[in-house]
Amino acid sequence: MPASPHPRLPLIMALACGVAVANVYFPQALTPLIAHGFAVSPTTAATVATVAQLGYAAGIFLLVPLGDRLPRRPLIGTLLAATTAALLAAGLAPSLGFLLAAGAVVGAATVVPQLLIPLAAGLVAPERRGAVIGTLQGGLIGGILLARTFGATLGGALGWRAPYLVAAALTALLTVVLTKALPPGPSPAGTERYPALLAQTVRLLASEPALRRSALYQATLFAGFSAAWTALALLVTGPTYHLGAQAVGLLALIGAASMLTAPAAGRLADRHGSDRVNLGCILGALLAAAVLGLGGLGGSPGWPR
Repeated sequence: MPASPHPRLPLIMALACGVAVANVYFPQALTPLIAHGFAVSPTTAATVATVAQLGYAAGIFLLVPLGDRLPRRPLIGTLLAATTAALLAAGLAPSLGFLLAAGAVVGAATVVPQLLIPLAAGLVAPERRGAVIGTLQGGLIGGILLARTFGATLGGALGWRAPYLVAAALTALLTVVLTKALPPGPSPAGTERYPALLAQTVRLLASEPALRRSALYQATLFAGFSAAWTALALLVTGPTYHLGAQAVGLLALIGAASMLTAPAAGRLADRHGSDRVNLGCILGALLAAAVLGLGGLGGSPGWPR
């Protein structure tokens, strides 16, 4: 990105972050449809979302460090192309096992946001860095929050394969647009071999207490976040509420409030410190879990059956 980049470039990068990360999250809304399509239990079908998340974690650890070793524009293009191919394979999967394998590849290759955000930070002037990173983070959060609405709405209307095939087409288009829009950028300064890059990540975790604590907070909350949304899809479409997949998408829109609260949380952290804000967020998550726990008791007496 040049010193005075084209004003559309941050928006294109933000869109790329949203589309890329959505590919990991929309399968959470498809669990009931996949269970019906392959005639398996909902618990077995839920492993599709779990495997995608595990692949995502593996990709962050194994692939993101390559951004310090390889030119990022061709690396990003390669990952998007791999994601496109894996999404297409998932949409045409003849069996659950094939879908699981394709989903794992989708998750592993969906690390483009983790490469785009530092790329943007390193290529703009310091006085514009916060604004550009905020734009990309907004795209990332939007992709996470709207992914389930996309998956549930499209899957409920056209079947569980449709979201994968549409996502493959969107990612393919994004691959072409983004690789043309991104500037070549400087070659990475790092010369460490790949095993050394992985070892450096482990050393940072071992030597930085604040990093370990932050990783623990994020891992715990992220696990609860993923488990809640996967279970919610099964609950509202199950025998308790008898709702369709579109209801899952409608409920997912409630999460869009996070797009408004995230900047406010950042300002509170600047004013009061991250520990107090983290504590408040954790207590809020526990309260929400208690409320959701009551959902298993069923709706009101007049709830439609």
